[in-house]
Parts: sequence; structure tokens; C-alpha cells
Amino acid sequence: MRLFRLNPDRLSRFLLMMLAAIGIGVPGATGNAQGAVDPADVDAIKALMVQTTETFNRHDAKAWARFCTPDAQLVTVRGESMRGISEIEKGLAAIFETRARRATLKTLDISVRFIRPDVALAHVTNEMSGLLSPDGAPLPSHRELSSRVLVKDQGLWRITAFHNTMLQR
Repeated sequence: MRLFRLNPDRLSRFLLMMLAAIGIGVPGATGNAQGAVDPADVDAIKALMVQTTETFNRHDAKAWARFCTPDAQLVTVRGESMRGISEIEKGLAAIFETRARRATLKTLDISVRFIRPDVALAHVTNEMSGLLSPDGAPLPSHRELSSRVLVKDQGLWRITAFHNTMLQR
């Protein structure tokens, strides 16, 4: 009995064709989703990222949480995880009352990549200053990179996942 065999190149092409046929996007296999996206969406997402920085700098947890979907998850640079608008609002409020009561963000870079026309990934680099240690001593400023997954629903972009990481200098 002879087994069906494909060489590695043919197997790769076959798998890419099958994934494309069932609608799973493969980078480079089906083209760049960003080319099909309205530039106004890029502008709207970047504006939303600026608004999140502004509300953070005002220490307004309620306003910040309104940028999220009802089922959003936020993971802080310290690994604290919050799910849903009310938990995110409560968690941010606690942070603003303690270690971040004097903190400010400065946005350094925003990049946007579309997964689909209604789903985007934003990478935002910020410089954080004014954080306090648990004993209240000022901490040195540092840079953070957040990965934010956004979805467009009824014409509005909202954050559905946010994960923050401290950058090494």
C-alpha cells in the first residue's frame, strides 16, 4: 500500500490554500487586511489611544473604562487582571488613589494593525512618570508598551483587551 506524500513546499502551499478556503487569515497568504481598511478608522483608533492617555492623566477611571467593551480585560504592568467595565473602573480607581495618584503618561508612539476591518491591534508606547512605591517614595520614570485589541461595534472602536509591559532600557 502506498501512502500519500507531499514534499514540504507542496504541503505548505496546500495548507495555506486550505486555510484560505475556510476563511482563516494567514499573514502573507491572503494579502494585507490594512489595505482594505478606511484610513478614518486608523485616525479614530489613534484618537482613542490619545483619549485613554488624557483620561489616565486626569485620573478618571470612569471615563477610561468607558473606552472598553463590556467584557474587556485589562492586565496592568504588575500583572493585575481586571475583567469588565465595572471591575476595570474599580481597579483603575484604586490605582489612581494609591501608587498612581501623581502619575502621568506621555504617549511616544502608536501603531495600528488591522486583523480584520472590525478588529485591530494597537501597540502604544508611553513614558510613565510620577509613580510611587508602596512606602510613598517616588519611582523613576519608565517606558511601557501596551498591546490593545480593539473592536468596532456600531461604528465605534472599543478596547476589548489591554496588556501592559514595562520596557527595558
